[in-house]
Amino acid sequence: MPRTSARVVATALAAAALVALAGCGAATPTPTPTPTPTPTPTGDGELKIGTLFPSSGGVTFIGPAQVAGVKAAVREINAAGGVNGTPVVVVSRDSGDATTQKVEESFADLVGQGVDVVVGPSSSVLSQRLLGLAADADIPLISPAATYPQLTALDDDGIFFRTIASYPHQAIVLADLFADRDVESAAVVFRDDDLGSSLSAALAAALEGIDIELEAVEVAADASAEDLAEAVATVKEAAPGAVVLATPDNGDQTKALITQLSAAGFGGSKLWLTSQNLADYSQALPAGLLNGVNGLIEGAETDAAFQAKIKQEDPGVIDFRYAAEAYDATVLAALAAELAGDDGGASIARMLAAASVGGIKCTSYGECIDVLRSQPDVDYDGVSGSVNLDGNGDPERGTYVVVAYNAENKYARTATAVG
Repeated sequence: MPRTSARVVATALAAAALVALAGCGAATPTPTPTPTPTPTPTGDGELKIGTLFPSSGGVTFIGPAQVAGVKAAVREINAAGGVNGTPVVVVSRDSGDATTQKVEESFADLVGQGVDVVVGPSSSVLSQRLLGLAADADIPLISPAATYPQLTALDDDGIFFRTIASYPHQAIVLADLFADRDVESAAVVFRDDDLGSSLSAALAAALEGIDIELEAVEVAADASAEDLAEAVATVKEAAPGAVVLATPDNGDQTKALITQLSAAGFGGSKLWLTSQNLADYSQALPAGLLNGVNGLIEGAETDAAFQAKIKQEDPGVIDFRYAAEAYDATVLAALAAELAGDDGGASIARMLAAASVGGIKCTSYGECIDVLRSQPDVDYDGVSGSVNLDGNGDPERGTYVVVAYNAENKYARTATAVG
């Protein structure tokens, strides 16, 4: 039977995710927006952008492309005349990882350097740790990679923005994919935490809008082998056409659930991994176990022309993930400062969403500046896609790479999906 696109339930999805994070079953009333006063200009006439990406710790492989993405954007911004007639300056510092206090030390250094806005961190945990410090310093953070939904709820000061979709947003794409594949019922096995609960609630909302039944099966972080077996038995009894696994990593619990779900007949193309547990399992699970399993990774794929720009900034970059989102975050910050006529942090935070939606479409900083010569507002669509920011500073749409696993338990791209 014909189904309506899952995009029509985006509002319900967001509400459901917030309910899950609040830990209650009742709908949360929509607050009445309070007018935001125009801040007094605080900039010094020179937009200074700080970056916080890892050059030490366990995730250094994702740092270089993002630093290069910022620098590539700044190169083009300055070639177009800079911001408010002045060249933009970049100051890069190491975010480290969650095992150290490096991110706090580096942020303090950036404050001392007089940065107006920070692009980063990549990590949701590190972003959360900086929320209070950023609010105190009146310096907005724009993350190209932090997807935890609780960041939106915790940002009381309107200081956090991102150019990557929040984790539960992928429910919209999953629902569209299921509809396209004529899936009539689905199950989600989710960890009882902020991430898992948010995706479960969002998926329920998205599937309800297109008449696909959902069985939601919760597992605790400390679930025993018997608990996991019981969860899989619940899935088997429901007999869904697709199963989504919403666990926060590729650890022992995730591997056990993949193994048991496969043994119960829900492996192969019926099983979907989400961006938090998608990984190379070639050394972790028996060969062939994940053959045909699907998954989603948030973030845009980049073409050869954009990769060449990144290589110009750093010839050593081999992994381009999040480079497009870092580039777009930088362009948005520059456009926000241009729209405000001020490079101060409060002005940038106030105008970031306005630079992303509602005006004349433009796809580069230079093109947007040309538009602003005759029009009052722009709508920047970037390398990562439409980056329309909502009132919480989150993208209204997300771009995802759809992958499938082979017999070696390694994954490769099969398609790109936007929702």
